[in-house]
Amino acid sequence: MEMGFRYTQLFALIILVTSMFVVGTANKNLTKGPENWNFGFNYTNGPFGHHNLTRTSRRIIVGGSENWHFGFNYTDWALKNGPFYFNDTLVFKYDPPSGPDSHPHSVYLLPDMWSFLKCDLRRAKRVATTTQGGGEGFEFRLKSWGPHYFACGESNGIHCNVGMMKFFVLPLLRWY
Repeated sequence: MEMGFRYTQLFALIILVTSMFVVGTANKNLTKGPENWNFGFNYTNGPFGHHNLTRTSRRIIVGGSENWHFGFNYTDWALKNGPFYFNDTLVFKYDPPSGPDSHPHSVYLLPDMWSFLKCDLRRAKRVATTTQGGGEGFEFRLKSWGPHYFACGESNGIHCNVGMMKFFVLPLLRWY
């Protein structure tokens, strides 16, 4: 039984990675001519180019001008704003609680893909409280290799499940 479960997990991981690759390399501009062929790699003119040629780490506001809030698709945002690199800093900006009827946010680091897919926060680590997103925001530096699964842990996972407040990144080494 346990061996079958491991094979199922491995199969699910292979499917997820393959689908991420396919989505990331989808070419919506194929019919518009070679000058628009970007192969899904940050809208450059080839698979090995990158529009951010800085050799230093970046400070990236999660969600861009949308910041960290309920109802924004952060998984889509991460796909469109990647790749992310070692020592890049993700900045989570959100309003602190303002009263009894406010809907605060937080940031949790989920332990694995399954927890991410199910928004299961039982083994997650809270990395930012509801008050840390105000002002300049909460900063999280990508210091280790491997997927980083982020989610809002408020309202018993409703912000993650229904509010789309989750995404993951896999930091890469800078090689240019």
